[in-house]
Amino acid sequence: MQILGIETSCDDTGIAVYDNLKGLVINELYNQKEIHANYGGIIPELASRAHSKKVIVLLDKIFKKINCKKDIDLITYTAGPGLVGSLLVGATFARTLGLALNIPVLPVNHMEAHLLSPMLDSRAITFPFIGLLVSGKHTQIIAAYQLGKYEILGNSLDDAAGEAFDKISKLLGLKYFNGYELSNLAKKGVKINLKFPRPMKNHSNLNFSFSGLKTFTANVIKNKTLNIQQKANVAKAFEEAVIDILLIKTKKALHQKKWNNLVIAGGVSANKILRDKSKIMMQEVFNGKVFYARPEFCTDNGAMIAYLGSLYYNKISISSSLEITVKPKWSLDNLSVL
Repeated sequence: MQILGIETSCDDTGIAVYDNLKGLVINELYNQKEIHANYGGIIPELASRAHSKKVIVLLDKIFKKINCKKDIDLITYTAGPGLVGSLLVGATFARTLGLALNIPVLPVNHMEAHLLSPMLDSRAITFPFIGLLVSGKHTQIIAAYQLGKYEILGNSLDDAAGEAFDKISKLLGLKYFNGYELSNLAKKGVKINLKFPRPMKNHSNLNFSFSGLKTFTANVIKNKTLNIQQKANVAKAFEEAVIDILLIKTKKALHQKKWNNLVIAGGVSANKILRDKSKIMMQEVFNGKVFYARPEFCTDNGAMIAYLGSLYYNKISISSSLEITVKPKWSLDNLSVL
């Protein structure tokens, strides 16, 4: 059984083929960051235009590399959450392709795909587990009971962690959309005599807030000419504060549920400090394990969409409707919508 996955939720165009026996067959991705870098953020109209141009190119590339057109059993596409224009490109393309090839089409949730993406490499992950979804658009703590059944325990009240990384990267003169560059710079940093805040760390709820930390860091940088070492020191202090906040809240969730399995997913899950500290926490505090995807599967990609389709195949009724369905605000705790 082979699944074709189509991902167009925001600014990455991804198409992949997953085989339930062989695993991931092929994964193609087009990254739009150079298109948006000069604007200080993602421009939705430009994103949807780029998707409409590249999605056909990527599919053609896949069919030329592997002659799999006749072997596709299911097409899955990201129906939400995401930018409505970008989602509509993927949804329309998936439905049209399904009609042309007489293949069933299944809309799936982008965040569920992220949450389960570590399973692409590790079949050792079992339900239930606590999920930490942390990216440029979302920061959530999830109680994952079983496939399709999730509870959001904590959410970001303002900026997502990845968004805060991107904004501070820009203030430090690094490339926008590049928390990875900030983390590399932070490796050269040393501790400074300035305590960066950990917002909401003492609150009983599991929600996050990064806007205060972002503003504090911006004020440290503002109107100052920092040399490279000073920038590295700020980057280190900021990164440590973000990771501390993430793990403080995650630790509370694990205690509340009395579970000892943790899954970290999303773009920020590639952060080495987050991985190292979470591993120590799980071993020393919970006698448990932490799972995360390979770095290339942490950001948006078609592989996780195709894999999620393979999990749902034969488990739910797949409609043959030609309706173009997207849900820009589709929440993980309301998966029965589609």
